[in-house]
Amino acid sequence: MRTENEPTRQWSASPSAAEVPRPLRAAGLTALVLHLLVVGWIVLRPLPVAWVYDANLTPFGSVRRALSLGEAAGLWQVACELLLLAPLGVLLPLVRGRLRAAWLPSFLRVAGVSALLATGLEIVGSWVPGHVLNVDHILLGVAGVSLTHLAVVPAARAVLRARPAREHRTAPAPAPAPLPGEPQAPVPVKAPAPVPVPLPAAAKLSAAAYGRPAPRTR
Repeated sequence: MRTENEPTRQWSASPSAAEVPRPLRAAGLTALVLHLLVVGWIVLRPLPVAWVYDANLTPFGSVRRALSLGEAAGLWQVACELLLLAPLGVLLPLVRGRLRAAWLPSFLRVAGVSALLATGLEIVGSWVPGHVLNVDHILLGVAGVSLTHLAVVPAARAVLRARPAREHRTAPAPAPAPLPGEPQAPVPVKAPAPVPVPLPAAAKLSAAAYGRPAPRTR
């Protein structure tokens, strides 16, 4: 029987098993910084244009206008808006480094951060020459981030979680250390190998002369 003061065995997963490896997180952080620099240059650089559209505060108003001018050109413009912030859907969870996060809270966090970032960029960009405030840029940017997150992150987390599990199954499990007070299992002792006893030379010669095998000594 166990007493109250006797320690109990606690089996818990290693903290590193629930996190993305550090080299991968460092690469994700570098890619995130580079991506934000490129997005800032695209959104905040002045454009030498003769005229611009009025500010658009109607959801999907500029999308309908772009599609009315030409299907191919309109689809290209919508695709560019969707892809502008789409890498954030993967880079933000990668930098955070959690493998066992629930998909819904993770999705809401990424969507919220991307909405704040897209809104800030749009407000600051509206003061740059050649840019106007367009609510569709925010909506399409957040949609691109959300779709990328749902398409990539849950599957990638499942793959990364399965790798330590496979390695743990293939590696031999160490025997648990006995608790204080528990009897230790006896260690088996190997019996010594029998040592052959050499026969006398006379016995060998006599046995060979009569064609019989030499007697064995015990």
